[in-house]
Amino acid sequence: MSRLRRITVDDLHDRRWELLALTSVGAFMTPLDSSIVAVALAKMGPALHLRFSASIWVQAAYLLTMAVLLIPLGRLADHRGRVHFYLAGIAVFTLGSLLAGLSPNGAWLIASRAIQGAGGALLSATAAAIVTAVFPSQERGRALGINVMAVYVGLSVGPVLGGQIVDHLGWRWIFFINLPIGVAAFVWGWLLMPRHERPDRQAPRLDLLGSGLQAVGLICLLVPLTFAPDWGWTAPRTVALLALSALSFAGFVLTELRVRDPLLDMDLLLHNRLFAAANSAALLNYMALFAISILTAIYLEVVQGRSASQTGWIMLAQPAMQAGLSPLAGRLSDKVGSRVLCTLGMVLTAAGMVLLAFLPRDASVLQVMGALALVGLGLAAFSAPNTSAIMGSVDRDQLGLASAFLGTMRVTGMALSVALLGGIAASQLGRAGGRILYHHGAGVAAAKAATDYAAGYKYAMLTGASLALVGALASLTRGAAAPARPSRAPASRQTSS
Repeated sequence: MSRLRRITVDDLHDRRWELLALTSVGAFMTPLDSSIVAVALAKMGPALHLRFSASIWVQAAYLLTMAVLLIPLGRLADHRGRVHFYLAGIAVFTLGSLLAGLSPNGAWLIASRAIQGAGGALLSATAAAIVTAVFPSQERGRALGINVMAVYVGLSVGPVLGGQIVDHLGWRWIFFINLPIGVAAFVWGWLLMPRHERPDRQAPRLDLLGSGLQAVGLICLLVPLTFAPDWGWTAPRTVALLALSALSFAGFVLTELRVRDPLLDMDLLLHNRLFAAANSAALLNYMALFAISILTAIYLEVVQGRSASQTGWIMLAQPAMQAGLSPLAGRLSDKVGSRVLCTLGMVLTAAGMVLLAFLPRDASVLQVMGALALVGLGLAAFSAPNTSAIMGSVDRDQLGLASAFLGTMRVTGMALSVALLGGIAASQLGRAGGRILYHHGAGVAAAKAATDYAAGYKYAMLTGASLALVGALASLTRGAAAPARPSRAPASRQTSS
């Protein structure tokens, strides 16, 4: 029985590698799900009678929910206990997976994806903060590199596994696969959790006004970007929602500058150049490239006529490169800093997207995989060093907030990528093309829809490459290194881990 006792707070630093492994499970689960869904969209669409724009919303609902919840949850986790919040994330994500697998229609599936997004927010708001809190500064880049590697292992396994599952078991099983992983991780984390995790009795009040304005701003930004190809970019509701988004974000900034306990400490953006520049680069990086997996999978299946299984193997090129090289990039950042690595990474990403843009319709497997591998190399050079720099630029009592803010930039970038690049990819289809794109073998109309999608895909990849180059410029402004911080938190702070 002694082997099953929950460890005490003082044990956390000594058990840091086990804690890293636990957080890496959550880092594995969420991208596994996203990459599997990307491969399965072409099958789920017809099964649930979803149009192209609605099928894109299957991904966008997940990302939007995460974006809205990340900062409030990260703020709470700093004071209420990060491990508790992390375990809650596993539970909520697993429940959302069960509901998604049982979906009778598109609306149910999208709602279930939102529940998964709430769980993903809890995981993302706490994982990097837990790792940073228990690892000394000289090991931080290496540890975060391993954590990032888990993300890319999930992305690597997802397309291949997803293709096999969709072709042989059906798309519902892409969600059911999360159930045994979630249950096992929750039990493991419950045994690992401190016996007495003491919440901060002086925790600040949650900034409800700021949280509400942030949520309205993000929702009113992402919804019109997602549906503008159907509504029209100059339609009254598109313009009205974008205007409301701008007003909400302006109100959010004014609120955060005035309230006693702000949701976001604006000093981090106004007076911490490394924090501001690295987060800006993260936003642009994920805006540029996240939609690649979704749009390229559709390109391979619809334009080139490949099976879901074959598409999964081809898509493996990008995340496999990321998984293999992320720990190395993290260790290099411990020695040389993040500026050069992150900037170079974004330039390589832009180059890979240009290659994808100019793929011929009859491009070989090697051509597609080569372009995806170059994108993966760029993201590997960027992610772990950028995360380590951000987490090293704040005080320990702000680790959850920093992790959540980075997660918000990442998830907002992903959602904007799906909305913006997905909208550009669909821009040539029109209403009729959007309805028949997924219906293979539908004659001349389907062939025209595939041709129109190929043209939109090219414009989307070129737009992404441009965003990556802007991100590289933002990365250059960060300075050479992060300010030094204590290598280990006192016991009172580790209770929040």
